[in-house]
Amino acid sequence: MAVFPIRKFGDPVLSLKAEAVDGVDDAIRHLVEDMLETMYEAPGVGLAAPQIGVAKAVMVFDAGDGPFAVINPAIVETSGEWTFEEGCLSVPNRFWSISRAGFARVRGLDADGKPVEHAGDELLGRVLQHEVDHLDGTLLLARLSRRERRQAMRDLREEAMGL
Repeated sequence: MAVFPIRKFGDPVLSLKAEAVDGVDDAIRHLVEDMLETMYEAPGVGLAAPQIGVAKAVMVFDAGDGPFAVINPAIVETSGEWTFEEGCLSVPNRFWSISRAGFARVRGLDADGKPVEHAGDELLGRVLQHEVDHLDGTLLLARLSRRERRQAMRDLREEAMGL
């Protein structure tokens, strides 16, 4: 297993839609192991393959009951609304109050290629939605209001320039 650097805001791989995985093989299982190791090292509660530079539809998470992996995840159900301070390993040390569905259910394949479903509310529901967003090429900055996004972009540019 290996720990990989997490790609940060501005890296083009983070804005790409991840490719579906054709079949779960040893390479995908190895990717899952590396992603889990990287997620725990960060530390984080979820990680999508694009965050380590791999444009494949693979996500891992541990919101307290894991670890779990979902390959080719699809959100099949959401309900309610929950606003909470949310951060992202690809936009480190930044948190914003973001509204998302309070409950989410995803379906996909596990690391053995078998159908799997994960569902939860509050933190788990948020993690599932956040990681699927990454696989769609969407960073949490897109979930901010226009005003908040402008300010976040200004702050990130200044930080990148060392101001």
